[in-house]
Amino acid sequence: MNPTRLFDCIDWQLQNSPREDMFAAKEEGGIWKKYSTKEVRSLVDRLSTGLLHLGIGPNDMTIEGRDKIAVLSNNRPEWMILDFAVQQTGAVLTPIYPTISVQELEFILNDASIKLVFVSDQALYEKVQSIRDKTPSVGAVYTFDYIQEALYWKDILNKGNEHDLATLDRMKNSIQHDDLCTILYTSGTTGFPKGVMLSHKNILSNVMNVDEVFDAIGIKGGNKALSFLPLNHIFERMVTYIYLFKSISIYYAESLEKIGDNLKEVQPTVFSTVPRLLEKVYERIIGKGQELTGIKKKLFFWAVDIGSRYEVNRNQGWWYNLQLGLANKLIFKKWREGLGGQVKAIVTGAAACQVRLLRVFTAGKIVIMEGYGLTETSPVISVNRFEEDGRCFGTVGPVIRNVEVKLAEDGEICCKGDNVMMGYYKRPDLTAECIDQDGWFHTGDIGVWVDNKFLKITDRKKEIFKTSGGKYVAPQPIENKMKESSYIEQMMVVGADRKFAGALIVPSFTNLREWCLQNGVSDSTPSDMICNPKVIEFYKTEVEKYNQQFNHVEQVKKFELLHTEWNIDGGELTPTLKLKRKVIMEKYHDAIDRIYN
Repeated sequence: MNPTRLFDCIDWQLQNSPREDMFAAKEEGGIWKKYSTKEVRSLVDRLSTGLLHLGIGPNDMTIEGRDKIAVLSNNRPEWMILDFAVQQTGAVLTPIYPTISVQELEFILNDASIKLVFVSDQALYEKVQSIRDKTPSVGAVYTFDYIQEALYWKDILNKGNEHDLATLDRMKNSIQHDDLCTILYTSGTTGFPKGVMLSHKNILSNVMNVDEVFDAIGIKGGNKALSFLPLNHIFERMVTYIYLFKSISIYYAESLEKIGDNLKEVQPTVFSTVPRLLEKVYERIIGKGQELTGIKKKLFFWAVDIGSRYEVNRNQGWWYNLQLGLANKLIFKKWREGLGGQVKAIVTGAAACQVRLLRVFTAGKIVIMEGYGLTETSPVISVNRFEEDGRCFGTVGPVIRNVEVKLAEDGEICCKGDNVMMGYYKRPDLTAECIDQDGWFHTGDIGVWVDNKFLKITDRKKEIFKTSGGKYVAPQPIENKMKESSYIEQMMVVGADRKFAGALIVPSFTNLREWCLQNGVSDSTPSDMICNPKVIEFYKTEVEKYNQQFNHVEQVKKFELLHTEWNIDGGELTPTLKLKRKVIMEKYHDAIDRIYN
């Protein structure tokens, strides 16, 4: 397999293993509409010629000269059809998160001089329309859903003619391996977004170098994948290209709320996720276990206890193995059925996954492959493998082939390879700050090697803070450990230039409500519960339990309980569910002041 452009995957699939369901999504009436490889090929070419007819193309072939097309949409077949069509014209797709603020949307549309915008629905159409007078480069806005007052994407399909078809052939042949393919604006945790420029070579190198990782899972043409992580992020998009080169059918989940139902309907072999969603799946499973009674409840939590002691690459003896086999037969089998019954592996990234989840799911024959990377590295740098000797709990696995990694003197992870971005769009100054003269990309993450093989992330360089006593505190390991408590939903450690480490804690209100019922606390609203002295005392006990695993400086001395969960819409989380620490610090400065007063 020697493709040189990402859109080559369509022809590759057509020639090697065409599918009747290359893509599938639920449309009107709740029926899965399937798009065959042949149909996708036709739609992509028709959309490409239509775009060319509208004057979209590479112009003088320079980065600045290429037309930029934006897309704000949920995951759906039209998203990928647009992606390939734009690639074939030599223009550049600029995906934007649907949840983006209007201010950031305006910035990106102007910064990239966007010519056309494609949106999925009425709400996003209105969002873009609300700033049209401030974004002069935008010539038109098209919708994937039919909206009476808007331009419909299918109207473009009929605009191309024979001349455009001949132009398309020439255009496709002129697109090179090194050409710019996409600009991805990273929301970041501070400041305005930066446009990461990725070429066909950048992303394809990652697709090909992760290929062997997917081969080991044993997935093959005809298997299915469920897609629900945003395609706007390079993780899901790169994995999508892998699926297509392997002729794995891609089914798009209806929504995050419907993932459970869709898993049972589609019965995928593999899917990718982020730890936060995995945590929610686990919490739902445990919640159902709590509802059981008698022997069934005892068996359920006996199995969870067995699973929580699982170790990869270690035989724990015949007695443990016998119990684990029984736990799989009686309990974990139902967990697998809840995920569709066919899942061989789940790939996770974007943030650290709790080790207790990795243990329990792996014990239940659901392999979680935790990986690591950044948008700037297309994205994968390392990943835990499907094979047991390539996995180590608490790490992000071995580095993938053809990618080099070294640790700087301060422990910062540096990466070199074809996967490293072309640079930040129109920001050579920022590019020079993170890619040195020898081509090493400085990730901003601090790491260590485990057994000289597995990469372990210990913290973000910029997130490590110093107390007023001059001692360094790395917040992420503390947060990840304490979130193992079933009563802590979210947490952020604070304490820069203060006397000690403190924390903002968002309780898991479902579990806390259950605790209140069992402990004679009548308060039931989040606001009332977090003010109850019994509840506060209980959380002191929980925090102290985990404090024992850290040195004196790292221990959380005081905390504030918050009544509202952090989310993307509220601005506290990035689209990949990372904490926006600066936003949280500003939003909850009163709570932080109370910790230190």
